[in-house]
Amino acid sequence: MKNCIIDDAVKFIESIFANNTDGHDAGHSLRVYNNAMRIAEKYPDCDKTVISLAALLHDADDHKLFNTVNNANARRFLKEHDVGQDITEKICGVINSVSFSKNKDRSPDTIEGKIVQDSDRLDAIGAIGIARTFAFGGKTGRTIGSTLNHFNEKLLLLKDKMNTEEAKSIAAERHQFMEAFLDEIKKEMGM
Repeated sequence: MKNCIIDDAVKFIESIFANNTDGHDAGHSLRVYNNAMRIAEKYPDCDKTVISLAALLHDADDHKLFNTVNNANARRFLKEHDVGQDITEKICGVINSVSFSKNKDRSPDTIEGKIVQDSDRLDAIGAIGIARTFAFGGKTGRTIGSTLNHFNEKLLLLKDKMNTEEAKSIAAERHQFMEAFLDEIKKEMGM
């Protein structure tokens, strides 16, 4: 895979997320990409082109952020970079398998989808997950208490929803950190 398309994808996400302060920013997409590349190393038969572009573009059409249909932003980027239709469909298929709210109890059908879904979920837990949760909560007007509910509704469930062994190992450590944080904040809040 040519590095220039990765560099261009990074510039693209930096552009579309330039004013985002709720934790769904270019930094998030880059962390998902880095997680995905780390996990992909354990699976030599996976398609790293699909994984890398799906990881970088996975939030380019997120329904919480954009009013687009059928992965319009991701498809536009891929078309502008002469990515073939077959690869574009694979990338969009992976992107569509990532969302927690849309795919709660479904595991993707492909190893590429499993890797990117795990990578996105890893960025929702641990220290960075805590920071992102409060950033999103603040932007959407949630109180600290209602933001803490999000841990029980989603974040504490993610450890057991990982698809790959590498992600399960990373998630276990991050989950432990979240539990310690929750114990401390509840104590400080008198809960």
